[in-house]
Amino acid sequence: MLKKMGEAVARVARKVNETVESGSDTLDLAECKLVSFPIGIYKVLRNVSDQIHLITLANNELKSLTSKFMTTFSQLRDVPVEKLAAMPALRCVNLRFNPLSAEVRVIAPPLIKFDLLMSPEGARAPPP
Repeated sequence: MLKKMGEAVARVARKVNETVESGSDTLDLAECKLVSFPIGIYKVLRNVSDQIHLITLANNELKSLTSKFMTTFSQLRDVPVEKLAAMPALRCVNLRFNPLSAEVRVIAPPLIKFDLLMSPEGARAPPP
């Protein structure tokens, strides 16, 4: 059991390091057995978080994402609406002040059964 946990942690670390070192705008944490978003990632990505436009969290066991996730990655553009719509326990997604694509803004509301919080198009976050 501990060996598998160690392998999962190493996999996450490897993927995060690849993103930082390559300067990629994508963070792929698919199939990492995550039950929550690792707090240590915020620190590692602090200098590049504003460059991350796509985060893949597919095939994990996430129960929730904190407000820190949303404020740290405020540049997300693409939201997998179809995947979110297939999550019956999901109650709310706060994507305010993210530059969401027009497609997400149009497709999301009729498909989802939860609260999707979005800012008006073109709105900017208040200064910290």
